[in-house]
Amino acid sequence: MAGIYLHIPFCKRRCIYCDFYSTTQSEKKQAYVEALCNELRLRTAYLQEEPIETIYFGGGTPSQLAEEDFSRIFSTINGHYQLADSPEITIEANPDDLTPDYIAMLRTLPFNRISMGIQTFNEDILKLLQRRHTAVQAEEAFRNCRKAGFENISIDLMYGLPGESIETWNRDLDKAISLHPEHISAYHLIYEEGTILWKLREQHKVTEADEDLSVNLFTTLIHRLKAVGYQHYEISNFCLPGKHSRHNSSYWTGKKYLGCGPAAHSFDGHSRQWNVASLDRYIESISEGKLPFEVEELDLYTRYNDFVITTIRTAWGMSLLQLKETFGKELSEYCLRMAKPHLEQGLLEIKDNTLKLTEKGIFVSDGIMSDMLWV
Repeated sequence: MAGIYLHIPFCKRRCIYCDFYSTTQSEKKQAYVEALCNELRLRTAYLQEEPIETIYFGGGTPSQLAEEDFSRIFSTINGHYQLADSPEITIEANPDDLTPDYIAMLRTLPFNRISMGIQTFNEDILKLLQRRHTAVQAEEAFRNCRKAGFENISIDLMYGLPGESIETWNRDLDKAISLHPEHISAYHLIYEEGTILWKLREQHKVTEADEDLSVNLFTTLIHRLKAVGYQHYEISNFCLPGKHSRHNSSYWTGKKYLGCGPAAHSFDGHSRQWNVASLDRYIESISEGKLPFEVEELDLYTRYNDFVITTIRTAWGMSLLQLKETFGKELSEYCLRMAKPHLEQGLLEIKDNTLKLTEKGIFVSDGIMSDMLWV
């Protein structure tokens, strides 16, 4: 089984914290969709005819596309790839794009999962972040998606926002829980160099959350969502039973995936590929029948490091049997040797021959994974 990721780079405007590849050149949508479909045709052999069990439209803002754009893309996929039974097909969407008419249009297409970028229900913070929607629009969009029949909805939240406190975070969680989405992704705000947010911090116009507050916000998130039945299945991801993101989980479980569009990444089990991060160069190269990507062949030690980073971050953990079978005795023993101090401190545990983070370990997971890497 494999997945397809489709990067839709168009945004009406960029949020001040975003460093994903995006563009406001909406006049190039038609040329881009044609190029995207051509890339899908050119790369049919990449996944070696494995059935496609997930398709994910990410961005950018995929909800900037129209019905005819989606129809062309789905027609291309159906004509060149074999779909598994009951594939998960996700679209990321901005709440203000999700009008009743747009939602009704999405229902006529194969989409069965919506990932809604809400971030916060705090109006002042939404304005600061230059989000296009209001809190009221976010709630209305969610309820309209539900009324239209979408039974698998994910919402994105951010914490550690400028001016945030435990009280404001609890209000965001109150609202999120009241909507009862099947899935919640919650990420700590990162000040990425080169973004407007980075510059505002450098100018002392906003203040970054300190470590103590960040830990308290994360602790509150975990305990509140677990208390109402959400499973904490990956560091930043929570779901109701059986509703984990199948597409994102494929990244953490080593499945193959094809990424199409500018800046999209692909993985075939042995190498990583990434497309050029330029809309113009992408369209031009594809029109000439060329694939504008770079490749990194993964040696044993790089694949081991990837295995550590992707498995330890999940509730499923690292299979010690798979570790030994895939990477051999030397790396297996090295991994356990580097994990030993964290096992002794109660940050890691071994259950059913599986190495996992404990709840305490989740808070220092980056350091734990870093210690276990081969350097």
